[in-house]
Amino acid sequence: MKLSPHLSFNGRCQEALDFYQRCLGAEIQFMLTYGNSPVADRVPPEWRGKILHANLAIGESIINADDAQPGRYQSPRGFQLTLDVEDAAEAERIFRELSEGGTVQMPLQTTFWAMRFGVLVDRFGITWEVNCPLAPE
Repeated sequence: MKLSPHLSFNGRCQEALDFYQRCLGAEIQFMLTYGNSPVADRVPPEWRGKILHANLAIGESIINADDAQPGRYQSPRGFQLTLDVEDAAEAERIFRELSEGGTVQMPLQTTFWAMRFGVLVDRFGITWEVNCPLAPE
Protein backbone atom coordinates (compact mmCIF):
# COMPACT_ATOMS: atom_id res chain seq x y z
CA MET A 1 0.00 0.00 0.00
CA LYS A 2 1.20 3.52 -0.79
CA LEU A 3 -0.13 6.92 0.20
CA SER A 4 0.17 9.68 -2.40
CA PRO A 5 -1.07 13.19 -1.62
CA HIS A 6 -3.19 14.99 -4.22
CA LEU A 7 -2.77 18.77 -4.41
CA SER A 8 -5.31 21.00 -6.11
CA PHE A 9 -4.50 24.44 -7.42
CA ASN A 10 -6.62 27.37 -8.57
CA GLY A 11 -5.33 27.55 -12.14
CA ARG A 12 -1.62 27.58 -11.18
CA CYS A 13 -0.83 23.86 -11.24
CA GLN A 14 1.67 24.09 -14.12
CA GLU A 15 3.45 26.97 -12.39
CA ALA A 16 3.54 25.02 -9.10
CA LEU A 17 4.90 21.87 -10.75
CA ASP A 18 7.61 23.86 -12.53
CA PHE A 19 8.52 25.49 -9.19
CA TYR A 20 8.71 22.11 -7.41
CA GLN A 21 10.85 20.71 -10.22
CA ARG A 22 13.32 23.55 -9.73
CA CYS A 23 13.35 23.52 -5.91
CA LEU A 24 13.17 19.79 -5.28
CA GLY A 25 14.67 18.20 -8.36
CA ALA A 26 11.24 16.65 -8.93
CA GLU A 27 10.15 15.11 -12.21
CA ILE A 28 6.78 15.44 -13.91
CA GLN A 29 5.94 11.88 -14.93
CA PHE A 30 2.50 12.49 -16.41
CA MET A 31 0.41 15.51 -17.32
CA LEU A 32 -3.01 15.82 -18.96
CA THR A 33 -4.76 19.11 -19.68
CA TYR A 34 -8.52 19.57 -19.65
CA GLY A 35 -8.35 20.35 -23.38
CA ASN A 36 -6.74 17.00 -24.18
CA SER A 37 -9.25 14.99 -22.16
CA PRO A 38 -12.81 13.70 -22.62
CA VAL A 39 -14.07 16.53 -20.34
CA ALA A 40 -12.79 19.37 -22.56
CA ASP A 41 -16.36 20.46 -23.36
CA ARG A 42 -17.21 20.76 -19.62
CA VAL A 43 -14.80 23.61 -18.88
CA PRO A 44 -14.58 27.14 -20.28
CA PRO A 45 -12.28 27.51 -23.31
CA GLU A 46 -9.73 29.49 -21.25
CA TRP A 47 -9.47 26.53 -18.84
CA ARG A 48 -8.60 23.92 -21.48
CA GLY A 49 -4.85 24.51 -21.05
CA LYS A 50 -5.11 23.93 -17.29
CA ILE A 51 -4.06 20.64 -15.71
CA LEU A 52 -6.68 17.93 -15.22
CA HIS A 53 -4.18 15.49 -13.72
CA ALA A 54 -0.41 15.27 -13.20
CA ASN A 55 2.03 13.04 -11.36
CA LEU A 56 5.14 14.57 -9.82
CA ALA A 57 7.94 12.31 -8.56
CA ILE A 58 9.88 13.66 -5.60
CA GLY A 59 12.51 11.11 -4.67
CA GLU A 60 10.60 7.87 -4.13
CA SER A 61 7.28 9.66 -3.54
CA ILE A 62 4.56 10.67 -5.97
CA ILE A 63 2.36 13.74 -5.61
CA ASN A 64 -0.75 13.95 -7.75
CA ALA A 65 -1.85 17.43 -8.78
CA ASP A 66 -4.53 19.26 -10.71
CA ASP A 67 -6.26 22.56 -11.30
CA ALA A 68 -9.64 22.31 -9.63
CA GLN A 69 -12.49 23.01 -12.01
CA PRO A 70 -13.66 26.64 -11.99
CA GLY A 71 -15.67 27.38 -8.86
CA ARG A 72 -14.57 24.18 -7.07
CA TYR A 73 -11.18 25.18 -5.65
CA GLN A 74 -10.76 25.08 -1.86
CA SER A 75 -7.66 26.35 -0.08
CA PRO A 76 -5.59 23.55 1.48
CA ARG A 77 -5.92 23.24 5.24
CA GLY A 78 -5.40 20.74 8.00
CA PHE A 79 -2.28 19.08 6.55
CA GLN A 80 1.31 19.71 5.57
CA LEU A 81 3.83 17.89 3.43
CA THR A 82 7.02 16.82 5.20
CA LEU A 83 10.30 16.59 3.32
CA ASP A 84 12.90 14.48 5.13
CA VAL A 85 16.33 15.60 3.93
CA GLU A 86 19.53 13.89 5.07
CA ASP A 87 21.92 16.82 4.53
CA ALA A 88 21.60 20.06 6.54
CA ALA A 89 22.93 22.25 3.70
CA GLU A 90 20.42 20.70 1.28
CA ALA A 91 17.62 21.26 3.83
CA GLU A 92 18.64 24.93 4.04
CA ARG A 93 18.64 25.31 0.24
CA ILE A 94 15.26 23.63 -0.16
CA PHE A 95 13.71 25.67 2.66
CA ARG A 96 15.06 28.92 1.21
CA GLU A 97 13.83 28.15 -2.31
CA LEU A 98 10.40 26.83 -1.28
CA SER A 99 9.80 29.89 0.89
CA GLU A 100 10.45 32.35 -2.00
CA GLY A 101 7.20 34.29 -2.33
CA GLY A 102 5.67 32.35 0.55
CA THR A 103 5.47 32.71 4.33
CA VAL A 104 7.84 31.21 6.90
CA GLN A 105 5.85 29.91 9.87
CA MET A 106 8.84 28.49 11.76
CA PRO A 107 12.34 29.39 10.60
CA LEU A 108 14.65 26.50 9.79
CA GLN A 109 16.52 25.74 12.99
CA THR A 110 18.10 23.08 15.16
CA THR A 111 15.60 21.30 17.41
CA PHE A 112 15.84 18.47 19.91
CA TRP A 113 14.78 16.00 17.16
CA ALA A 114 16.46 17.48 14.09
CA MET A 115 19.64 19.09 12.79
CA ARG A 116 17.24 21.39 10.91
CA PHE A 117 13.48 21.76 11.02
CA GLY A 118 11.25 24.53 9.69
CA VAL A 119 7.73 25.15 8.42
CA LEU A 120 6.64 27.35 5.53
CA VAL A 121 3.65 28.01 3.33
CA ASP A 122 4.77 28.30 -0.27
CA ARG A 123 3.49 30.82 -2.82
CA PHE A 124 0.76 28.35 -3.83
CA GLY A 125 -0.66 27.93 -0.31
CA ILE A 126 0.90 24.51 0.37
CA THR A 127 2.40 24.00 3.85
CA TRP A 128 5.76 22.25 3.93
CA GLU A 129 7.82 20.96 6.84
CA VAL A 130 11.49 20.58 6.01
CA ASN A 131 13.10 18.10 8.37
CA CYS A 132 16.76 17.06 8.56
CA PRO A 133 16.88 14.41 11.30
CA LEU A 134 19.68 14.11 13.82
CA ALA A 135 22.34 11.63 12.80
CA PRO A 136 21.92 8.29 14.59
CA GLU A 137 24.35 7.78 17.44
